[in-house]
Formats: sequence, C-alpha cells, structure tokens
Amino acid sequence: MQTLLKRWTHALLEWLGLTSAASDTLDRWAAFVLVVLAAVVFDLLLQLGIVRGVRRLVERTRAKWDDTLFSVPVLRCMCHILSAILLAVVLPVVFEEKSTGRVIVLRLMQAYIVFSVFRFVNALLYAAFRIAAARPAWQNKPIKGLRQTAQGIALLICTILIISILLDKSPAILLTGLGASAAVLMLIFRDSILGFVSGIQLAANDMLKVGDWISVPKYGADGNVEEVSLTTVKIRNWDNTLVMLPPYLLTTDSFTNWHAMQLSGGRRVMRSVAIDMTSVRFCTPEMLDHYRTIDLIRDYVDQTERRVEEYNAAHGIGSGERRINGLHQTNLGVFRAYLVRYLRSEVPVNKDMTLMVRQLQPTETGLPMQLYFFTDTVVWVDYEGIQSDVFDHVLAVIPEFGLRVFQNPSGEDVASLRNAFSQNAQMPPQTPPPSAPQAAQTPSQTPPSVPQKPQAEQPASEEAKAPASASPE
Repeated sequence: MQTLLKRWTHALLEWLGLTSAASDTLDRWAAFVLVVLAAVVFDLLLQLGIVRGVRRLVERTRAKWDDTLFSVPVLRCMCHILSAILLAVVLPVVFEEKSTGRVIVLRLMQAYIVFSVFRFVNALLYAAFRIAAARPAWQNKPIKGLRQTAQGIALLICTILIISILLDKSPAILLTGLGASAAVLMLIFRDSILGFVSGIQLAANDMLKVGDWISVPKYGADGNVEEVSLTTVKIRNWDNTLVMLPPYLLTTDSFTNWHAMQLSGGRRVMRSVAIDMTSVRFCTPEMLDHYRTIDLIRDYVDQTERRVEEYNAAHGIGSGERRINGLHQTNLGVFRAYLVRYLRSEVPVNKDMTLMVRQLQPTETGLPMQLYFFTDTVVWVDYEGIQSDVFDHVLAVIPEFGLRVFQNPSGEDVASLRNAFSQNAQMPPQTPPPSAPQAAQTPSQTPPSVPQKPQAEQPASEEAKAPASASPE
C-alpha cells in the first residue's frame, strides 16, 4: 500500500510540476493530505448512508425509544469512530517504518480513536437517560445528576487512556500516581463527589424531584425545583428569583417539601383572632334569647341550657343564686360553638381532616381563638381566598356575641381620647346650690352665745324683713 501511495502522490506532484530534489518529503506530505481527505470523504459518505438509512428505518417503527437511541448525534459519533479507525490504519503507512513521524502519527490516531469512542459513549448515555426520563416510573426523578456522574466517569477513563497513549505509559502507572495524589483530587472534585453521593440519597429516598415545592429558609429558597444536577439544585422562588444550592446541603440540613401536601388534597389553615378578655362574661337570659335567633347555634343553645338546668337542679342551685355557683354558659363558649358549626357547614373544608376551634394561652395581647382546619383545595389562590372569607366573617360576627377584638391603640383611638379630653376641658364648672337661710339651720349651727328669739317676738320693722341668718346686733 505504501508503494501504491507513493506512485499516486509522485504522479500528482509531476502533474502539478512540483517535482524537486526533495520529492520524497513532498510525496509523504501529499500522501498524508490525500489520506486525510479520503477519511473526510469516507466520513461524509457514512453519514449520508448510515444516518439517513437508519433514521428511515427507525421512523417506520411504532416504538418511541428507538427514535432517541438512534438519534442523529449518536449515529454521527458512530461514523466518526469508523473514520478514525480508517485514519489509524492507513495514515501510518505514509511514513517510513520506525520513523519518528510514524510513531507520533500512530499515537495521535490512537488517541483520536479513544476520543471518538468517548463521544459516542457520551451521546449514547444522553440518549439512554432521555429514554429513562420519559418512563412514568422515572419522571421528575433527579436522574440528571446520575447521567452527569456516568459522563464524568467516562471522561475520566478517556483522559487516562489518552494520556497513557501519548506518554507511552501503562494506565496502571497513571492510576498509581492518582492514588498518591488522592487528597488533592478529593479537594478539587469535592463538590462533584458530594453531589454524586447526595444525588443518590435524594433519588433513593424520594426526598426531592423536579417540580416539587420546597422551602429552605436558611438559604432564602422557597419555590419550585426546576433542575437537579450533579453539583446544583436550581430552585425558582415565587418572586421568580433563582436560588442555586449544592445537593449535599439538602441532605445535611433540613428542608420542607410541600409535595405531600399537594397530593393530600387539603391545605391547613391555622390562624388566630385575639379576643379582649374583659368582654368575656356569663350569658344572661336576654343574651340566650338573642343567640337563639342564630340558625347555626339554636339547637346548641337549647341543648346546653337544658344540661345546665339539670345540673344545677341536681345540685340544689337555684336560679336566683350568684352565677359563680353552678354551671352557666358564657358568650365565649357559645361563640366557639358557632365557629365550629360555621366551618363545617359554610366553608369548603376537607371533611376527612382535622377541624377544631381552640383557645391558646392568654397573653398580654388578649385571648387567642385559633381556627384549625384544612381546605378542600391546594390551589394557592383559592386557598388564600377561602381563609380570607372565613376571617372576614369571624371579625364581623364577634360583636353579635358581646365580645370585642383585642387591638393595640391606633391613631384613631388616640384621636378619640384627645377629643374626649378637649370636650371635658371646655365644659363650664358647676356652681354649688345656694345655702338655706340661717333660720332653717339646725340649732347646732347657731352660735351658742346668741339665744334664738321666738318668731312672734320679733319687731315689725324693716329689720324684721332681714333673713333669720343675720345675727342681731
């Protein structure tokens, strides 16, 4: 073959008029160029023949996985392997036996074959993981990290083989050197190693997958998971900002995954309203009559009042005694019963989940009355609308039960107090009533040194018209 190539190249050089004393060198380089051009043409013909032919066969099948497995990138990489083998076989023939150029070209061609095989394996892994991601069992699984791990291992093997070929050393020697520098490698590939292990933990324990809503308050993440890779978990917050977290943080620190709530069909509402404790009191008969006009608690008021009367009668407690003795209903207890019945009948709650109204620990800001229930929807907008409607109603009906909502003084309260003080300051002072005549005073109010004269003995003069309170001279 070498002789045939020399004849062709020598004839080509003579036709081009490039013959000279260095014809052997020109023959070799001309043969080198011819072989490379032939390999390029061969590669193009393979792509035209194999790629088009295989794609036509694949498109006729009903299966979908073969469309991905035999995709254009995979077939092109396979054609590059065949072209690289052709170059590795033919190109060394151009050079003399045991020449330096032949050794260099042979090593380069072997390295190129290894690189072409790596590209084919990389494309094949990408196609295989795309097929796996399309299956229902693997949908939304964090398999991108596994694919990147497999591609990283393939790249590491390819790099070791290429270096060993170029240096003409055994791969075992390179691996021994890598073992000696393991500490440096672990420092360099720390995130990749931790991400690989964490990705396996996340996938095996079903802790996280694409599309989940997670909250990591420590790192300011609260939104949907968009991507799980070998070194990064991409989270899009509700304000459309992106947070990138290493996967190992999700296995070492705690986070909240809301996916279970979305699957349950109910989202929890746990909100309180503060009641002014000074407005809590026993119910009077008039208050009970007023509560009986409320449809939701009419039966409750009657039944509870019967139990109260039976208990008091059994213990000899009459209706005229102080209310601190015996049992009596309170406006707060009736209000709590009303809220329970309101939630069960008027609010779209999940009947299979917990529903209760309870009192929390009293504080300096009032008595918290907590509503604890689950809505029958997990859609965010509907959920917020339901709980807003509930507390709109709660705040509106509180005065019907003689209760008050506790609220810290606001500007309106301060203005009302100021107006009240201003009105009191503008009112005129009240004058005391005029004193009675001295004659109407009691004897104890008369000085003891002046004896009182009978009314008939007073002289009929102008001085007699003076009030009796005037002292005689």
